[in-house]
Amino acid sequence: MLELDKLASRYPEQSLCFTLQISSGQITALIGPSGAGKSTLLSMVAGFAKVESGTLTFNGLSLLGLPPAERPITTLFQDNNLFWHMSVYQNIAIGLSPSLRLTSDQQSQVQQAAEQVGLAALLARKPDTLSGGQQQRVGLARSLARRKPVLLLDEPFSALDPALRFELLGLLRQQTDALGLAVLLVTHHPEEAVRVADNIAFVHNGGIVETGGRELLSAPRTEEFKAYLGR
Repeated sequence: MLELDKLASRYPEQSLCFTLQISSGQITALIGPSGAGKSTLLSMVAGFAKVESGTLTFNGLSLLGLPPAERPITTLFQDNNLFWHMSVYQNIAIGLSPSLRLTSDQQSQVQQAAEQVGLAALLARKPDTLSGGQQQRVGLARSLARRKPVLLLDEPFSALDPALRFELLGLLRQQTDALGLAVLLVTHHPEEAVRVADNIAFVHNGGIVETGGRELLSAPRTEEFKAYLGR
């Protein structure tokens, strides 16, 4: 389990404080207005943003003293940061070794991740020959190949058409179940949360205002959440 307890940071324009639990094998969707602090929350968990106070633990072990590369976490952003001069295989492999010198076990990890997202036949291709959905699959495959137990997703599929978005969300759900991942998914689309999330957290003004299951979207409790949903 990933646990945030009063995890706080301060910026000139906003103070943030988050308390949340994410269980292995579950997807928690973070929804809320732009500027509410969703992406900053992910950055704090990943180690990219400064934490002023509070605790962050995974299975009881504190992560706050660890640099990003040593945390049991992989982050996938909307911009999947593909390298256009590299093949699909190399784009996945670089998540395991920046030098691209892979052990036989790591080569198997790349192959398995590609198969998990339906890219096994495209490993020799360059990203610019792929569709937008296939490019996002490469980013997801790189994340899966790392075999970290926590996956942070910052609107990775939001630029895709609804059909492709839902297809990749289904793939995410499948892999979360198969690998027992603890997933934090930032989305601006409540329908995405309904489709794949086990839990929903509404982020507003630097904090988590409401949490609950998917039914939360049909029965919001606070005025802020109702306003966000247009109720």
